[in-house]
Amino acid sequence: MPELPEVETVVRRLRAPLIGRTFEDVRVEWERMVQLPVLELRTRLSGQRVQKIARRGKYLVFRLTGEDTLIFHLKMTGDLQVFPADDAFHQHDRVMFSLDNGHQLRFRDQRKFGRVYLTDTPDQMLGRLGPEPLDEAFTEHDFLALFNGRSGRIKPLLLDQEFIAGLGNIYADEALFLTGIRPQRRASTLTDEDKRRLYRAIRQVLSIAIEQNGTSLPDETYQGGQYQQQFLVYGREDQPCSRCDNPIQRIQLGQRSAHFCPSCQH
Repeated sequence: MPELPEVETVVRRLRAPLIGRTFEDVRVEWERMVQLPVLELRTRLSGQRVQKIARRGKYLVFRLTGEDTLIFHLKMTGDLQVFPADDAFHQHDRVMFSLDNGHQLRFRDQRKFGRVYLTDTPDQMLGRLGPEPLDEAFTEHDFLALFNGRSGRIKPLLLDQEFIAGLGNIYADEALFLTGIRPQRRASTLTDEDKRRLYRAIRQVLSIAIEQNGTSLPDETYQGGQYQQQFLVYGREDQPCSRCDNPIQRIQLGQRSAHFCPSCQH
């Protein structure tokens, strides 16, 4: 699933071709992706111009000139790209937005889990998300305060989008390795210094990943990232740890996998 760095990369890629452009029509090939009636989407969106494109957690947020906000979630295999309208369609193009300059914004999604929202109350949907880990206003003190009353295992907690927004499997594993914390450790056992180091590791990993345009994985829709070339634990099951040479382990934690070094992480 695209995580914060991949979504941020898509947002930055879309700004130049889309900001200032006006939507003219919408073609929907897979209606379940659109979270309102297709006719309503087409009617409300037509004539609205893109003012701003931002990211909130793993959501792409298009601020429009009218009362509405267009929101996308890429889910497992989604991607958004702009093409000339006369370019041949890809078999996985699910929703196509026609623009006023003869181009289309195309939502491509192999598994069809992606979602499209058009709402005049975006805060009702996005307001439940936790803080942005890279926000300049989000301090170590703020991060420590998130742990008040928390006793669950640290890896699932980091994946909880209402705890902190944008983190996913890859970058949680990598940050926990840098911090020396096992993914199955209880959050209530972390010291304040553990939490401070985790705060710094999360910001470090995400910042570097954005510089690398995120991560590209085999057989996934999102391509173009380079961060996979410097994985320390994610996807390295049975390979030697870069610090101690002991093999990286992979376990199942909740409904997700977790990669860690049993010697370097405690």
